[in-house]
Amino acid sequence: MGDSKKIARFIIHGRVQGVFFRDSTRQVAKNLNIKGLAVNQSDGTVAVIADGTQDSLRKLKSWLIVGPDMAKVERVEEVDIESHQEFNDFTIG
Repeated sequence: MGDSKKIARFIIHGRVQGVFFRDSTRQVAKNLNIKGLAVNQSDGTVAVIADGTQDSLRKLKSWLIVGPDMAKVERVEEVDIESHQEFNDFTIG
């Protein structure tokens, strides 16, 4: 059950832009075999769309709550999304 695939959308609030958040997220995601993307939003948040197993998404979320060294994460929202988008890799935008 823990290895069924799903897509989750995370919105990360705090000091998360300009601190290598997206690139660090990409490296963590690749290690967890997660595909998707991380994008800076105009409101100062970072949005992450992640396609992986429930277990890998849980591990990614645990990392997002902390983030890279220079980040100061205030909170992480998780939204399940129904997406038919196919991701071949993990990219940053």
